[in-house]
Amino acid sequence: MARSIIDPVSRIEGHLKVEMEVADGVVKDAWVSGTLFRGMELILKGRAPEDAFWVSQRICGVCPVSHGHASTMATEAAVGAKVPQVGRIVRNLVEGSQFLHSHILWFYNLAALDWVNPVNGLKADIADTYSLAQAAGTGVADFGNVAKRLAAFVERGQLSIFSGNWFDSPAYKLPPELDLIATAHYLEALEMQAVASTISGIIGGKMPHIMTSVPGGTTWVPTEQNLDDVLFRFVQLRDWIKGTMIPDTLAIAPYYLDALGHGGGVGNFLAWGVFNDESSDPAKRYLPAGIAKGLSLSEVDQSKIIEYVDHSFYEPTSGGLNPTEGKTQPVAPKYDVNDKYTWSKAPRYEDLPMEVGGLSRLIVAYLRGVPRVKELIDSTLAALGAPGKPEVLISTLGRTAGRNLEALYVAELMVDQVGELIERIKGGDSTSFEPYEIKDGLGVGMWEAPRGALLHATDIKDGKIDNYQCIVPSTWNISPRDGKGVRGPMEQALIGVPIEDVEKPLSALRTVHSFDPCVACAVHVVEPKTGKHCEVLHSPNGRGVM
Repeated sequence: MARSIIDPVSRIEGHLKVEMEVADGVVKDAWVSGTLFRGMELILKGRAPEDAFWVSQRICGVCPVSHGHASTMATEAAVGAKVPQVGRIVRNLVEGSQFLHSHILWFYNLAALDWVNPVNGLKADIADTYSLAQAAGTGVADFGNVAKRLAAFVERGQLSIFSGNWFDSPAYKLPPELDLIATAHYLEALEMQAVASTISGIIGGKMPHIMTSVPGGTTWVPTEQNLDDVLFRFVQLRDWIKGTMIPDTLAIAPYYLDALGHGGGVGNFLAWGVFNDESSDPAKRYLPAGIAKGLSLSEVDQSKIIEYVDHSFYEPTSGGLNPTEGKTQPVAPKYDVNDKYTWSKAPRYEDLPMEVGGLSRLIVAYLRGVPRVKELIDSTLAALGAPGKPEVLISTLGRTAGRNLEALYVAELMVDQVGELIERIKGGDSTSFEPYEIKDGLGVGMWEAPRGALLHATDIKDGKIDNYQCIVPSTWNISPRDGKGVRGPMEQALIGVPIEDVEKPLSALRTVHSFDPCVACAVHVVEPKTGKHCEVLHSPNGRGVM
């Protein structure tokens, strides 16, 4: 047995450590450790319920819109507030802009360098590169200029934005021309992210941390001019995703079809759903709510969630706790894979680990028969040589490709949503906010961030927040073993992944990045009974973390 450790995992948000036991060239066991301590919910104790919208967005600068929306939904549920139809669509639009920013960022600038080797692109024949781009139906760029820029990096002895990767690994398989194409699109993706964030800024007042999706609706007033600004950018994003991101995915995938055979994980999928239709029924959202055990669908019920801390840096509880009741007391961390090894808790649904994220949403939508999702998945399966076999998506490559398909679906949906909003305004419907009164109550907001299922729970007493809880996507995905020793989704997904080099386990890194872990969101401590006292604790490497 050999140990392979990735610490820290780079190209993610936050601090993550992955330790693997390797034998016969594959992972036999794995432990995923969130090494960051956060205390955001502590700040909300005793504050006005509306403050949660502003404060909770600071949990993450990548997906603040989703935190804001889950928070407002929790407050609305607690006080009985309603959101008018115009407000619903506006929220969909700003959420969609964040989804597109995050999906583009994740695929090109965080995950792609596990599959794409820019250094190898220096060997490309420029004429052949143009021919390959045209044959693949993907975007054509100034490939010669990109190659010159890459050459300048290498000649100076450093790779600038591409530094710190394992480009000498034998696990890279793309021809030089495709590496150069993808590298050029990596650079384009930086610009397209800005287009998506501009939409968030137009609607939200600024980005990150928008200002307009308050409880009761939205304070943004759509007009003909600002809707034109929004629609232009959504069309630009839709066309780029359709003409570049999807063709790139289909061009790269055939070289890594072996990644359809591993990285599947626990086989259970949870989605709270995102993008409300007129009914605001979670089961009818444009990406609907649902539980999928394998490919068997059932309805969601947040009361079936239990969080365990047996292997987390918190004081033990008498069994697991539902997030509406949870109380957690941190302990000084002492990393031990046989005991406690992470700041992340272990949420379970009906006592089962659940994967969340783009793949989970697509599987639930596919099982619910959402027409465009079925069309996208079926056509992709046919292109991968697996027609009628959606189960192959439950893999490292399937998880990666699936989120890119979702990007196209969301971009198309947002163009349609702008059209619906314009028609409503023309029909005389301009109400975007409904006033409400603060009253005591317990409210839960279940929504989706780009990385997966997001839950905020607020308990209001005497007009103030008495307790606040979050279960964020990566808490599900990077969860440790529970009290029964059952691994979390990422830990289980790593089992059986081939390890080419224990010092540079690139295939394992692909599996980790396919979940797009956000540790800054995932590991935090809720309000303990002992009061709002936080102290700086220390990670296993001796660095102070907070």
